[in-house]
Amino acid sequence: MSRVRTRPTRDDTCEKLFEAAARVFEEQGIGGASIEGIAAAAGFTRGAFYSNFKSKDELIIAMIEDHVAQSIRRNLDLLARHKTIADFIDALEMILFVARAEQRRPELAKRLRARRKLVTDIVETTLKNSGKNGSLNPTWTGAILLALEDGFRLHRLIDPETTPADSFLHAISDLQRAMGISAA
Repeated sequence: MSRVRTRPTRDDTCEKLFEAAARVFEEQGIGGASIEGIAAAAGFTRGAFYSNFKSKDELIIAMIEDHVAQSIRRNLDLLARHKTIADFIDALEMILFVARAEQRRPELAKRLRARRKLVTDIVETTLKNSGKNGSLNPTWTGAILLALEDGFRLHRLIDPETTPADSFLHAISDLQRAMGISAA
């Protein structure tokens, strides 16, 4: 009986590259991370990386898009479970309670800092690659981007009819054009 060789799907490969990139970015920063290092951390060759992404920048953009898509799915799931205004308010109160609970704050703060660091590194790399280094404070810009994402997520939960699912991505594109760092 012959063995059937199964190859990972493109989605599986991308997910492993995302996870590996997040670890490598956390350890080395985005600027210090190499494609070879990311591929190796995922258990792949450099060729496997390039069969999925043209560059590290393309990987980062795909990671952001994946993060936003996951956030939208979580928000839609929450909205689907809480159809009445009373249920929705209870769900929001539960989220706020968790955020306000002192014993949970260190854990939540750790996650927030990790998100801020990742976004700050992305902003620094984007500014450097666009020749706009020094034109913005990457830490502050990262905080603004996270607040913008959180704000659109909340708006989408409260009023999905007037807050499209792609509001955050649309706002980011508008900001990139306004700052002169957009490729399109």
